[in-house]
Amino acid sequence: MSDAESIIKITYTYIAMAEKEMEETPEVKGLNFVEQIVWDDLQAGKNGGRLNTRFPPEPNGYLHIGHAKAICMDFGVAEKFGGTCNLRFDDTNPVKEDVEYVDSIREDIHWLGFDWGDREYYASDYFPQLYDLAVRLIKEGKAYVDDQTSEQIAEQKGSPTVPGVESPYRSRSVEENLDLFERMNAGEFDEGARVLRAKIDMASPNMHFRDPIMYRIIKHPHHRTGTKWNVYPMYDFAHGQSDYFEGVTHSICTLEFVVHRPLYEHFVKELADETYCPRQIEFNRLNLTYTVMSKRKLLQLVKEGLVAGWDDPRMPTISGMRRRGFTPQSIRNFIDKIGYTKYEALNSVSLLEHAVREDLNAVSTRVMAVMNPVKVVITNYPEDKVEMLEMENNPENPDAGTHEMPFSREIYIERDDFMENPPKKFFRLAPDGEVRLKGGYIIKCTGVKKDADGNIEEIYCTYDPDTRSGMPGSMRKVKGTLHWVSAAHAIDATARLYDRLFNVENPAAETDCDFRELLNPDSLKIQEGIKIEPYLAENSTPGAHFQFQRIGYFTPDKDSKDGNLVFNRTIALKDSWEKAQKK
Repeated sequence: MSDAESIIKITYTYIAMAEKEMEETPEVKGLNFVEQIVWDDLQAGKNGGRLNTRFPPEPNGYLHIGHAKAICMDFGVAEKFGGTCNLRFDDTNPVKEDVEYVDSIREDIHWLGFDWGDREYYASDYFPQLYDLAVRLIKEGKAYVDDQTSEQIAEQKGSPTVPGVESPYRSRSVEENLDLFERMNAGEFDEGARVLRAKIDMASPNMHFRDPIMYRIIKHPHHRTGTKWNVYPMYDFAHGQSDYFEGVTHSICTLEFVVHRPLYEHFVKELADETYCPRQIEFNRLNLTYTVMSKRKLLQLVKEGLVAGWDDPRMPTISGMRRRGFTPQSIRNFIDKIGYTKYEALNSVSLLEHAVREDLNAVSTRVMAVMNPVKVVITNYPEDKVEMLEMENNPENPDAGTHEMPFSREIYIERDDFMENPPKKFFRLAPDGEVRLKGGYIIKCTGVKKDADGNIEEIYCTYDPDTRSGMPGSMRKVKGTLHWVSAAHAIDATARLYDRLFNVENPAAETDCDFRELLNPDSLKIQEGIKIEPYLAENSTPGAHFQFQRIGYFTPDKDSKDGNLVFNRTIALKDSWEKAQKK
C-alpha cells in the first residue's frame, strides 16, 4: 500500500468513526447531522446547556461561496437553537494578511444576513495566553525547540506505515528549550532557523501526532500587533485553544480536519476539564463545477490580472457574486438544497444558477432593454404623438405596482427578432407578419430599408390602434410578442455578459496542465450601445435587480456613472450552457 493510499485509509477511518457517532444517536426530524449532534449535546446538558459556535476565517483573501456554506452552518445553527456565534479572524500568519480582507469578510457576512454582535475576536487576542501555554508545556517536558530545517523534519516524520525518527534535539533540557524559545521570540534567530514542537509520539499512526510544530519564526509586521511578536502559533495549536478561551462549545469545520481532530482534542485537554470542553464536528466542503475554490489559485488570478479583482463577477467570491447580482437569499437557498453530509461531492453550478433564477424571478422589476437594436418606423402612427403605456413591474408580486413607458412612432427592437426569409415556426417579425409589442399594440411589417451593403437599416410597419390594452381589439391573438423601446426616449447603456470562468467541469481534477489554460475565453463579453427605457435608467441604484424582458437578469455595476450606465448580466433566463455541452 502506498503512502497516499495509507493516508486515505486513515482519513476514512476517522470519517467512519464520526459516522458511527451519528448512527448511535436517535434523530430529531428535520435536522441535519450537525444540528442533531448540537441538539443532543444541549439535551444532555453539556457545557451547562450553552451553545456557542464560531466562524474563523483567515484574513488572507476574500471569502468565496464555500465559506458561505460554513457561515450558514456556524451562524445558522446558533440562531436555530438560541446560541451565539463568534467571528474570529485566524490571523496567525502576518505575511499573507491584510486589513482589506478583514473589512471584506465583515461585509460579506453581513450581506448574507448574519451578525456577530459584540463577539468579534482575533487569534492574535490570545497570543499572550498561547505563548504562556507553550512555556508551560516546555516546563512540563511536553515541547522542545528543534533546529532542523522543515525538509529534515518532514523527512524524519516517516509515513503512515513507517514510524518517524526522533529529532536529535528532542532530549534538550527544559532550561535550554526555555532559553531558546524566548530568544526566538526576541528576534535573535532567522526565519526557519528553529521551531517549537510538541513532544507527543513519533510512532503514532496519525501523522499529525508526530511531534507537530507549535510555533515558527516570522519576522513580518502583524496588522494588529505590529512587531511585538517574532514567533507565531500554528493552526493546530492556536485553533482549539482559541475556541477554549472564547467559550466555544461546538467547533464546526470541513472534512479535511477530521484527521486533525485528535490533535485538536489533545491540545484542548491541556486547558479543559470535565465542566467544559469544545467539540469539533466536520462536514463536507462546497465544491462547484466550472469553478476553483483554492484561495491560492483565486489570488493568482487576481494578481496576474486574469480577472478584474476579487469582486470580478466571474469569481466564486461572495463579493463577486454580490456584484454580479446574486441575492443573499438565493445563495442560502442553494446551500440549504445541497445540505451537509460526511461525503465530499462536486455540486453542479446549474443548481446554484437555478436558485438564483428562482429568487430573482420573485424580486426583479421587469423592464425593457434592446441589446442589438434595429429601428422600426410605424408609418401610420402620428409623428409628434407620445403615449405612456402602463407596464407591470413584477407579475409574481401583486404589490409590485406598475410604471409608465413612452411609446412613439419610432422604436427599437432586437435585430434578431426580424428575418426577411424566416423558417417555419419563426414567430417573430417578418414581411407581412404580425407581432404584438409587449404592453402595447400589434404591428405588421410592410417593408424594409437597406444600406449599400444590403444590411437592414430600418423596418417599416403599421399598427392596429384597436389592439392596445383596454381597446376593442386588445384580445386579438398573434403568436409573437417582442420587447422594444421608444427610439426618441431610449438611453444608451453598456451590458457586461458574464459566463462560467472555466471551460471544463472540474478544473481541479485537470492535473496535466496549468489551471489557467482552462479559463473560458468567452467568460466576459461587453456589449455597448444597448438601448434601455427611461424608467430603468432612472432607477439603476446599486443592488437593484432587473429582468430585461426576454433576455435575462441584470444589475447595475459599480462602474456606472452619469451618462454611462453599465449593467452586469447576473444570469440568462434559461440554462443554455448545459444544453450546449450536451450537443
